Amino acid sequence: MPQHSNVRPIEVVLVSGTELAEPLGLLEESLRDGEPVSATFAERFRGAVEAGDLEVLAAREQDRVVGVAVLAYRLSVSAAGPFASIEDLYVRPGARRRGAGSALLEKVGERCAARGVSYVEAQVEEDEAEAFYAALGYEREPGVRVLSRSLAVVDPPPERS
Repeated sequence: MPQHSNVRPIEVVLVSGTELAEPLGLLEESLRDGEPVSATFAERFRGAVEAGDLEVLAAREQDRVVGVAVLAYRLSVSAAGPFASIEDLYVRPGARRRGAGSALLEKVGERCAARGVSYVEAQVEEDEAEAFYAALGYEREPGVRVLSRSLAVVDPPPERS
């Protein structure tokens, strides 16, 4: 599809721990109906990004974040190596079908390759999301079922100094 000269391409950047406000705000707006995460969670999230356990990718168009992907990295005994999961991926409705989601997933592949990750997974709830991932080479895992259980959250004791 040809690009018009007045349309800027989507740029996907790796977000540092100090630049999380805008991408996190977009996720709060879309995935939490605008409800902000707690300051404690935001600090833990920043810490995980700074430690390299999470990576946040932001798709920018005309200096505005239009999409975000959050990658979590873990070791897998069954894979005998590192693997990644796409914890969150969201593109603003007005920016959909213009390449932001595809650009995010392309960058996911680049980041995983750079970290020696040969397996990345995404869990989806909607048929449209499944079709999007499938169009970009993601496949259904045969025999895999996702089970979940809600647990009561107990505030951890304060840290001693």
